[in-house]
Parts: sequence; structure tokens; C-alpha cells
Amino acid sequence: MAFSYIRTMGTDVDAFLGQLARHLRPQVEKLSGLLLQRLNGELPELWEDADIAALTLDETAQHVTALLDLLETHPGASASKAPPAALDIARLYARRGIPVSRLLRAYRLDHLSLLEQLQAEAPRLTSDWHMINLATMRLVAIGFDYVDRSSEEVVAAYQEERDHLLRRRLALTDRASKLVGTTLDITRTAEELTEVCTEDFADLVTVDLFDAVLDETGTGSPEALTQRRVAQRSVLDGCPESPLRVGESHAYPDDSEPVHALATGRSVLHHIAGTVPPWVAPSESHGRVLRDLGLHSVLLVPLHARGDTLGLVQFVRHRTSVPFDDDDLLLAQEIVSRAAVSIDNARRYTHERSTALALQRTLLPHHTVKQAAVETASRYMPAGSRAGVGGDWYDVIPLSGARVALVVGDVVGRGLHAAATMGRLRTAVRAFADIDLMPDELLTHLDDVVIRMQREESADEGETSATCLYAIYDPVSRRCSLASAGHVPPTVVTPSTIGEVIGASREVGLPEVPIGPPLGLGGLPFETTEFELPEDSLLVLHTDGLIAGRTRDVDQGLATLHDVLTSAPDSLEEICDRLLAALLPGRPADDVALLVARTHALDPNHVATMDLPSDPAAVSGARRFASDVLAAWELEDLSFTTELVVSELVTNAIRYGKSPIQLRLILQSTLTCEVSDASSTAPHLRRARIYDEGGRGLLLVAQCAERWGTRHGREGKVIWAEQALPADSASTAEVT
Repeated sequence: MAFSYIRTMGTDVDAFLGQLARHLRPQVEKLSGLLLQRLNGELPELWEDADIAALTLDETAQHVTALLDLLETHPGASASKAPPAALDIARLYARRGIPVSRLLRAYRLDHLSLLEQLQAEAPRLTSDWHMINLATMRLVAIGFDYVDRSSEEVVAAYQEERDHLLRRRLALTDRASKLVGTTLDITRTAEELTEVCTEDFADLVTVDLFDAVLDETGTGSPEALTQRRVAQRSVLDGCPESPLRVGESHAYPDDSEPVHALATGRSVLHHIAGTVPPWVAPSESHGRVLRDLGLHSVLLVPLHARGDTLGLVQFVRHRTSVPFDDDDLLLAQEIVSRAAVSIDNARRYTHERSTALALQRTLLPHHTVKQAAVETASRYMPAGSRAGVGGDWYDVIPLSGARVALVVGDVVGRGLHAAATMGRLRTAVRAFADIDLMPDELLTHLDDVVIRMQREESADEGETSATCLYAIYDPVSRRCSLASAGHVPPTVVTPSTIGEVIGASREVGLPEVPIGPPLGLGGLPFETTEFELPEDSLLVLHTDGLIAGRTRDVDQGLATLHDVLTSAPDSLEEICDRLLAALLPGRPADDVALLVARTHALDPNHVATMDLPSDPAAVSGARRFASDVLAAWELEDLSFTTELVVSELVTNAIRYGKSPIQLRLILQSTLTCEVSDASSTAPHLRRARIYDEGGRGLLLVAQCAERWGTRHGREGKVIWAEQALPADSASTAEVT
């Protein structure tokens, strides 16, 4: 009601307010000082921040000028926009995390003080109290309208800045979730954390981890406070803010904030004003560097995962003028907590991988026993860091009769479980090989072993399965017998038939091997395949990791393997190196086991064979044959024991076996006596009683021989016994 009266008298009042504005314009600086003095008294916390204090000076002067302009030009019009400094200070409040209520309180106090100053100046221009009252009421109306409209703009600027900060923080969180923890590598994960957080959050980020976390053996003491700088990144070249370099170990001073943060697991927001604490700058010279850079705030955030404190992350600001606030601390905690889980995953994986790799290398053969049948070279390569150690293995097992077994296998799965399963299967294969089973029979027994393992294991360990290739090579007949349980067949390289040309190409191919089911399915048969190999042929056995990959199919891998083997050098070690270089230029995605064997043929003069009738009278002839052969081999010192062994084995075959019966003597690194017959009945070693007429034959054989045993074939069995050669006769055992 009073306002409608004022509007009727508007012309005189507006003229007076314009006169008042012109009178006060030279005093803008003085009025601003008075306003700031009151703000300083009522809101002293505003002056603790130098940036806010500086902007407040400009903002106050702009508010005074804006209101005087409004009174002098168009006092009846709508209020003008808020001054630029008012919007800038609103954005600064938002970046500092100061509540908008404090901003509005300062805004209201500022304008109220200005209105009071204008009202105090009115009596200096007129003594008409009626005009003064009308002008005061009009001034209050204009002032409140100005405050309301400009406050809306200020709040909008504040909220816009807060929304912008929120979007930036959400974007940072999103980037961190995608870019931190992309590998199972501790150092790389820490580096990713520093890279993400120095883009738009901190000027320096450092990551320190306890030595126990970096100890791959898992034997480090978790109580040790020594840490190692594993990663750091700065917006400045060379990280001049950090006194440490990556890889250096250190310990924070006792009772320092980092030690307190590590002990309590609580993050710390530290503002630096004046003196730089020793845990930030351990030396005076480094303190000067930090002061020159303008270091002003630090966040200390412990790396905490699954109940363990792994280390400490520091976020530092110096080039960024806005110091860290509580919201920044919460954001840093969220990012670090995710990174801590990734680092802990990498730590656990690294420990398990190291353990599994050590176990696997222990279980694999370190060197093969020298024998006459084949010459071998091998390689084992664990998978890359993400895939983990698998259960690939290979083996070379000497057998009776100068033969040798070549084995390669692959357990499905990764980690300790796969490595331990591989060890159990390799042991089982050696045990079955020791009783001279044929390849298909050995795989059948091994299949039963895997099925029993499946029944013994819990559901969370996953189903046990494996593939295996088992081959037997006989240097006497130059025949190779093999069977596959879901495994890729070997590659056979035969010598070139184009003369004795150095570097002539070889013939490379895959034998027709029926591939049986993987181990662990049960109930399905395996099949043995036999083929003859020329002397100096190559057998290349491997797991599928050698020829298959993420960017290459099996056919491409086999083609590359054949190309390398076509012009393979003589050195088996060089062949292995060339295959790995051609097929695995980088870290393999899967474990790789490679076994290359060059076959030899036993000198025919080192093998003597005699067919025997099923007649006891043939025993004496067998003894004479053995004596003559040993004389020809200059092994007369072994005649007595050899004749005794031959007599007992031949007698046993005639008495309990079936025709045809054959005696064979083999000279290699040992002297082997073999007697074969068509019966599948195996003899048993037993202790004869005093009055028993039999039962002592095999006991005598066991006493005279170093090893003896029985192996079964498709058409009967072979009983064999081995004797060591005299030291001066070793040269006669070398193959040609």
C-alpha cells in the first residue's frame, strides 16, 4: 500500500535517488572498505582463503558501482545482472566446497550494509524528512529486488560449478574404474593409478607399497614399515616434488601423519601453510623446492583391501590453485579403494603364479637320462601375466629293451591346482611306463586316474581334465608306437633323400593318429598307431599353445611350424629356439611345452636274436649262444651271470609260456637279455621253501640283474633283465 503511494510520487523520489548516487560515486572505494570491515567482523573465516579475500574486494566494489548505476540511470527498472566478480566468487565457493548458505549470508550482509550506508548519506542532501523516508522505502525495495535477482544468478553459478565438479569427479571415477587394474601386475596397476589421477585431479601422485606386499614368496613380514616407491607421476617433468625415485625404499618418520594414516587406516587431508613438514620434505633444500612450487595441500590415502593395509597413496597439489577439500578426499578414497583391490588381486595372483611356476618347474624334468634311442631338446614357456601358469608338461622315460617313451600333456585350467594335477599325472605316467604298458593301455589307466581325481575334488575346484600324447620309440626296429588322448599329433620330420647336401630340405608331415577323447571322460577307447621311422628322423611333440593363439588358428600355426622344420638345422636346441621365435614372438597366451627328439637306430651288430623251440633241451643251446655273443662283444666277464639269467628266463618261457619263443641280447649302455613267448601269463617273484622244486629262477635273475621286468604286447609278453657293463667296455655300447 505504501509502495503504490511511492509510485505516485516516483518522479521526485527517483530524481533524489539519482542525485544521491552521483553524490556517492566518488566514495565507492570508501564505501567498499566499510562493507568489507563489517564482513570481516561477522564472517572472519572468509579471509582465511587468500583467493576468496582477493575476489571479495573486487566483488564489493562492483556491487557498490552496480547499485549506484541503477539508482542514477533507471531506478524504476528491473534490477541489472549480478556483477562478474559475484559470479566468480560463487564458482570459487563451489570449488572450495563452502556451503551455499554461507555464500548467501555474506551476500545479504554485504547488501544490507550498502543500503545502510546509502540511507546514512541521504540527510546530507536534504532536510526534507518526508522525502528521506520515501527515498529510504524506495531504496529498500530496489535493494531487495537487486539482491533477489542477483542472488538467483549467484546461486545458479554456484550450482552450475558444483554440477560441473560432480561431472568431473564422476568422469574421473569412471576413468579410474576402466583404466586402473587392466593387468594382473602390481607395478603396472600402481602406474595406472598415477596416470589417471594426474590428468585432472592432482599435480603429483605417488604410490608406496610395503615390502611384504611386493615379496613374491609371501615370506615378508607384514609388520615391517619399510615401503618402496612403486610408481609416481607429476604434471612436471622429472617429478621434482618427490625426493624419491621409483624403486627406492624408505620409511616415514615416527609419529608423522603418513604413519598415523597407515596405523589407523584413516585418510588425511593436510593443508600446508608456511613450514613444510619433514615427512613431505625430508631436507631443507627439498623444502625450498616445494615452497617455490607453491605446494599447498596433500591427501594421504591408505591402500586397504580385504583387511590388509598394502601401502599409501599421496595426492599433492601445487600448480592447481584450488586446495583439496573433503569432497576431494572422498573421491580419492573411492578411487584408491578400487585400486587397492586390483593391487591385492595382482599381489595374490603374483604369489600364486610364482608358487605354481616353481612347483611346475620342479616337477618338469631338469635333464633327461642319456640313452641310445633318441637325442632330445625341450622348452617350457609359461603363459603371459593374465592367463597364469597352466598344467603343460613333457617327459622322456627310458624303457626296457633300449626303448624310450616320449610324453607331452596339458591339464585344463590355471594356477596351483593345474600345476599340482600335472605333477600327479606325470607321476602316474611314469608309474605306468615302468610296467611297460602299451600306449593305449597306459592312457586307459591314466583316464581312470583322472576320473578318480574328479571324484575326490570339491565342486569349487572345477572339473579335472587333461590331454596326453604317449609315444614309444624302439631303436632296434625303428618303429614308433603312439596313442593320443585328445592331444594334437606329433610332427614327423624325415631326412632328405636328395643326397648328402647340407641344408637340404626335409620332408615334414603329420602321421595318421586316431585322436581319442580327453582324459576324464571314461568309457571310450584309445587306439595305438605304429609306423616306422628312418634313422635321424625328428619327432616334434608340443601342446596346443605353440600353434594356436588369439590371432592365429591351428592351421596357420601348423603351416608356420612345418615351414620352420622344412629347413631345420642339425642342432635340436636351435630348432627349439627357431620354433619359439617364429610361433611365439611375444608372451604366449597359453602355456607351451615343446619336446623335439631325433631318433637313432641301434647298430645291428649290437643286437643278437635266437629262435628257440618249446623243448627243455634248447636251454643249453641258448647258454652257448649267449656265451658266443658275449665273446664277440668282448664281454666275457659277464658270461657266467648272463648264462645263468638266460638259462632261467628260457626255462621259465618253455615251462610256462607258448611258442614261438625267442631270445634277444641287446648291447647299449647296459646288457639286456630278453625272452619273449606267446603267453600273456606274467611270472611272479616268490620266496621258495626248502623242499620246493621251483620258484627260485626269478629270484636268481633278480639277484644277478640290476633291473628286470615284464612287458606285454598284443601277442604275448617279454621278460627282460639288465646288467651293468664293465667300465672298460662302455665304448662298445655307443650307437653308430
